[in-house]
Amino acid sequence: MGNPDLDTGGSDRARSIRAMFGRIARRYDRMNAIITFGRDRAWIRAPCGTAGRVLDVATGTGVLAEEVLRLAPRATVVGIDFAIPMIRAGMAARKALPLRWCLADALALPFPDDCFDAVLSAFLLRNAVSLERAIAEQARVVRPGGRVVCLESSPRRPGPLRPLARWYMRRVIPFAAALLAGDAPAYRYLADSTAAFLPPESLARAIEGAGLRLLSVRTFMAGTVALHTAAKPGEAPRP
Repeated sequence: MGNPDLDTGGSDRARSIRAMFGRIARRYDRMNAIITFGRDRAWIRAPCGTAGRVLDVATGTGVLAEEVLRLAPRATVVGIDFAIPMIRAGMAARKALPLRWCLADALALPFPDDCFDAVLSAFLLRNAVSLERAIAEQARVVRPGGRVVCLESSPRRPGPLRPLARWYMRRVIPFAAALLAGDAPAYRYLADSTAAFLPPESLARAIEGAGLRLLSVRTFMAGTVALHTAAKPGEAPRP
């Protein structure tokens, strides 16, 4: 869980994370389903009731894009990612879908302003070299009145379930990854990057700071996953 779309400028962090997710590309969907108890598609499904032109940022193997097309078969869906193995794995798994694949950088989207009805991302933002720039780019390419939807893992708030959530993230997930995916460090990174990321209320402020109007924040899996939905102010231009 956590496909990155980072800067393509060649930073050490970008190269390291891109390589890591490239290694697990073929097992990515299966591991996500296992570590989320099969709920990953249900969380993703929540923002997918949309049609028109949709951009899926850091699409990975296209799971989110597939859900959009299942719920809105007439939608035009573009999925971008900067990890070539992820795109190849997605194209092989979903070759029957009319999904438009694009190798691109989430921090410099290769699209004009105001050209999508909705922009979606799943488990992208905590990996971005610049969170503000990643959100700003999504806000730029969505049309006035359109929606920006971000699904992201979230650090668990203090409380009785926090030690259990931390144990699951730091012990159970890497162990399962070692057995099933052969790459425990990739899923240890998930725990570390989640713990260091913004809580939902801080991410909400960052989204509003990009000029978007926050509509809702929902949390899942004992608060370890958050779904933010926002809208770009203004009305859609007449065709």
